[in-house]
This record gives sequence, structure tokens and C-alpha cells, in this order.
Amino acid sequence: MTNSAEHPREAGTSEQGLKLLAVTACPTGIAHTYMAAEKLAQAAESLGHRMKVETQGSIGVENALSDNDVNDADGIIIAADKDVDRSRFIGKKVLVVGVAEGIHHPERLIEQVQSAPVYRGGDGGGGASGVSAAAARGGRERSATYKALMNGVSFMIPFVVVGGLLIAVSLALGGTPQADGGLVIPDGSFWKPVNDIGVIGFTLMVPILSGYIAYAIGDRPALVPGMIGGWIANNGALYDSEAGAGFIGAIVTGFLAGYLVLWIKKVKVPKFVQPIMPIIVIPIVATTSLGLFFIHVIGKPISWIFEHLTSWLGGLTGTSAALLGIILGLMIAFDMGGPVNKTAFLFGAGLVSKNPEIMGMCAAAIPVPPLGQGLATLLRRKFFTEQERETGLAALFMGFFGITEGAIPFAAARPARVIPANMLGGAAAGAVAGLAAVTDSVPHGGPIVAVLGAVDGVPMFFVAVAFGTAVTALTTVTLMALGRNSSAAAEAPGAPTPVAAPFPEPVMAGVGSGSGATGGVAAAAPARTTVTAPSAAAADGAEAEGREATRRDETRDRADAEAEAGAEVLSGHLTPRTVKEQLASGTKDAAVREMAGLLATTGKVADLEALVSAALAREEQGTTGLGEEIAIPHAKTDAVTAPVVSFARSAEGIEWGSLDGTKAKLIFMISVPEAAAGDEHLRLLALLSRKLMDSGFRERLTAARDTSEILQVLAEIR
Repeated sequence: MTNSAEHPREAGTSEQGLKLLAVTACPTGIAHTYMAAEKLAQAAESLGHRMKVETQGSIGVENALSDNDVNDADGIIIAADKDVDRSRFIGKKVLVVGVAEGIHHPERLIEQVQSAPVYRGGDGGGGASGVSAAAARGGRERSATYKALMNGVSFMIPFVVVGGLLIAVSLALGGTPQADGGLVIPDGSFWKPVNDIGVIGFTLMVPILSGYIAYAIGDRPALVPGMIGGWIANNGALYDSEAGAGFIGAIVTGFLAGYLVLWIKKVKVPKFVQPIMPIIVIPIVATTSLGLFFIHVIGKPISWIFEHLTSWLGGLTGTSAALLGIILGLMIAFDMGGPVNKTAFLFGAGLVSKNPEIMGMCAAAIPVPPLGQGLATLLRRKFFTEQERETGLAALFMGFFGITEGAIPFAAARPARVIPANMLGGAAAGAVAGLAAVTDSVPHGGPIVAVLGAVDGVPMFFVAVAFGTAVTALTTVTLMALGRNSSAAAEAPGAPTPVAAPFPEPVMAGVGSGSGATGGVAAAAPARTTVTAPSAAAADGAEAEGREATRRDETRDRADAEAEAGAEVLSGHLTPRTVKEQLASGTKDAAVREMAGLLATTGKVADLEALVSAALAREEQGTTGLGEEIAIPHAKTDAVTAPVVSFARSAEGIEWGSLDGTKAKLIFMISVPEAAAGDEHLRLLALLSRKLMDSGFRERLTAARDTSEILQVLAEIR
């Protein structure tokens, strides 16, 4: 079968056929990317058209579309759940849908692209807007707002991590304790410029967030107004405010810049002006308009809020300590460096010498957002991406040094869940510190000030911080779990929930060399066993069972010999001992454990339970049921010492949460150690995903009579 990701798929020889192009991509860039590519190529071939498919997977862009390809194309289908640069397709018919549509309705897409509108570049090429109605029918594409926001967050995270860690490390290694408990880096110290570099990183993170939100909406012309708008939002001095608008202001300027650029692009201009529009006219007009709008329209209310919040807090100094602690904690945790946060912090800092209890409340609340979000990534790792888990570790470190901004990436990505969780934790910490009359004699917060002796009432200070951190972490994971459950219910109404059944430990029945095995699945065919029969009929049954076990063993031995003499299957990672003709399990969890047991027979599984846990954790992030009665559970874990693959069939099918609602009957399991996770597991997934879209291949795999025939069919995968 021709591989669409390696070279153009040219289907049919009819001169009447269309020349079509397609781009497929999904957020993870693994299975669905290649499944959609193969399905589209097959549909084009069956309809007598020629099609070339570019895949944008985790292993990079394959089969890239050239300028000549685009020039000759009659239409272009983009089946993607992430941003794809459309600027190269200006003047061509372009249909944009979710990747699921490419898998399940390729023929319909080929029909629709023939009447699709000509793309004029109005949505910025790389932007997330302009998605056709077909995308909505796909039901799997994220909204333009979500995509733009996540684009900004993904570019901002490195600045938060690098800037925050450089500041924290420079304070830890180069800071000199002061008599009042403060920590200062001497001007002539080596660590002073390191600290300054960290400050630069922190200063840039807000404009970066704004700029790349704008870029995702309006493409390159929106980058400059977005970044400059974010810089203005973060510098309150430009609009007479003691505090900038922080990351919330950056989100606002990012979206304003992006959509402003889209609006300007729609303005009709003479042809001689068009070449300079994206590099001169649009950036200048958008930057100037947005900057002045923020300074004179948005900035004034921010300054007013800052002033009145300060006056209001001043009137609360005589109220109860618990109430004041709650209010200050809520404000500190709300916008993490924005005007509300700065108001509370400066209010406490201004009263350090007169009323250090107020600064004590602030100091306890300051580290709660980063510590709480960092703890949440440890409590429920499966709820977070790999990048977020790494950011969580950095957030824990920043929280220790009182750097509240360490939680900004989490708040920007999920504001509706993270900000309330941060505020609850901040309020809890502030209330405990207020009730315990904790004092802080320096204008800073976090555990570091207690370690350096600036805090009076250290035990209760740490109790306040720990309590607030726990509240934030638990609230975050609870809200995220509720959100995930709601999404799952919306996507699969009425679908039964698989229930994990207890499953004994390997050795798995029917996969050994013929020696007695215990602990196998009850329904699985057992290895050779001795049966004490109370009757002749039972004895005959036992004898027949023994003959069947012997036949299976001989089949496996023959398959072993053939595999050694013949071609390797999936680079030798799949062997006769990791193939099972029929699974005994009836649920997804039990099937994963049974498949892991097959992998264990290779001797390359160091920790079976860790492997099962890693595979199930991956399922929590998103189903590996690919549709077409296929599932490919996979895990990157050091529970295996080398890449391994197992395969099994299920006659009845197992509910796997597949996109098309089908039960999984052909199941592969892939596991690779972390050190080899980069390319190898992606390569294996890509190979399987492409080949499994061939209905003839699936039919041959289903019809194979024994392990030897299964391996012969699987050897077709190249």
C-alpha cells in the first residue's frame, strides 16, 4: 500500500480527476494525524482524484507541500485540531475541518472542497479563525479563542520558568541576609547580573503572552501590536498607575491586537499598497491604535481601581484580623502581579514598620498560587501535559522564594478553574496568618522570609502556607476533574463506563512455553495442567483441553522459528510471545493489564504495575481508541527496559471510548523507555496508524487463524 506521508498519493489516471492537497495535524501529532492522511488519500483514489497529503506530526512535517503543488491544486483540505499556516494557500479553495472529519468523512470533504470559498488571507493564515461549518460538524476542533490563548501560554512558559528560576537561584546563592530579615544581592556580586537577567525574563513574559495570542489570530502582522500592547499593559507608569495590568491585561491586548489586525486586513486598498500592508501599514496602524486605546481608555480605569482599592484597604485596618487576611489573600492570588495583587502587596509593604501583621498576611498568601499549582501537578499528573508538569516543578521552587508569577501559566491556560482555586488558597493562608498574628518585617513573602528570620510566629506561618497550598491544589484538581467529567459526558452521552475488574498477576495463561501457569485469566485457555476428574466425561474434557494447549504451544514454537528466519515485525519489537489470538478481558482496564502481561513475557518489563499505571494514565489524558475497531494503548515509562509491542484480538470488542463509537477488536500496546521515547514510539504509532487504515489489512488480520498467520499479516507493516 502506498504511504501518503512519504510521497504524493496519485490516485487514478483519469484526466478528469482533480489535483487535491491536504494537511493533517492533531495536538499530539501521533495517531490521528496519520489516520486522517491515509483515509483522505484512499478516498481520493477511490473517487479518481490525485491527492498529496502533508502530515504535521510530532516527528515533524512529512511530505511537505511545495509551491508547485499549491499552484497546481484544485482545492486544499486542512483536517487539523491545531493551527496550520494558511498563508501559502491564498487564492485557492480551502476547506478547514477537525481531524476527526478527515478520518470519518473523507469522501464528504472531497466533495465539499470543490465548492469551498477561495481563501483570501482574511484570517491571518496561521490564525485559528475562519473555520468552516464542516469543522463544527466534526465536533472535535477547539475554539479559536482556546487555540489563541494556548498559543500564547505555550510561548510564555519558557520565560516564566527561566526568569523565575534565575531570580530564585540568584537569591538563594548570592543573597545576603539583612538585619531586618531581608535578602539583598550586593551590586558587585556575580549573582547580581544573574538576577537582572531573570528580571528581564519575567518582564518579557507578559508581552510574549500577548504577542503570541495576537499571532495565533492575525498571523505575523499582529505580532508587533500584540507584544507592544502587552508591554504597555504591564507598565502602569504609562497610564498613571502604580501597577500594570499584568497577565490579564496581556490577554486583553492579545485578543484586541489579533482581531484589530483581522479587521484592518478586510479594508480594500489599491494594489500598489497591498505589498506593504503586512509589513508596514498594518503593524503601524494596529500598534498605534491599540497603544493609545489602552493608555487613554483602558488604563484610566485600572489606575482608578488601584487608587480606590488602596483607600478601601486603608479603611479596613481596624477590622478583624481574619477578615482582613481573607481579603488580602484573595487580592494577592487574583491576578499574580496585576493591579489587584500589587494593591494588596503595596498596602502591606507600606505598613511594615507600623503594622507588620498585615505584611504577615500578605507574606503567607504570596507563595500559595505557585506552590498550590505545583502540588496539583504532582497529585494528578494525568490532568496536565508534560510541559505543565515540568512547569509545576519550577513553580514549587519559585513559590519557596515568594515568586507568585510562577502560577501564571496555569491561570492563563485555565483561568476559570485556576484563579478561583488560587484565591481560595490565598484567602485560607491569609486568614490563618491573621488569626495567629504572624508578622513579617520585610516587604516580601514566601517561606524564604521565614527561613531568613524576618517572620515572627514561624510555626503558624508555615501552617498558614501549607493550609493555603493544600486548599489551592485540591480545589484545582477537583475543578479540573469536574470539567473532564462534563466533557466526557457531553462527547459520549449514555455511553457505559468501563469498570475495571480485578485481574491476577502474570504469568498469563496461554502465553508461556507450556509449563504450568497460575494466576491467568479464568476465561483464557490454560497452559498444560493436571486435572483430577470425578468422571470420564470430565477426564475427556481435560484431555481435550490438554491437546488444545499443546497445539497452541506448537503453534507458538513454529511462529518463533518462522519469525527468527523471516522478516522482523515492527523492527523486532513484536514477537510471537507478545501476540494473543483472543483476549479474555472484557473491559479496557483489564485489557490493558492483559496486554501488559504479554509484554512481560519478553523479559523487558522491569515493573509490571508501573507499566499498567503508565498506560492507564495515558488513557486518562485521552482515549487511544482510534475508531475502525482499533485501539493502540501506549506508554512512555522506565518500567520497560527496551521498546516492546503486543497485539491481541477481541471477538466481542471492548468499549474504548473511540471517536466513532466502535468497540476495539484489534488492539496493539506499545511501550518504550523514557530515554527512547522521542522518535521510536512516535515512529511505531505512525506506522501502525497508517497501515490500520487499510480495510483489507484489517480484514486479513481479523481472519488470521493462528499466531503464525497473524505475524505474516503484521509483517506487511513497513
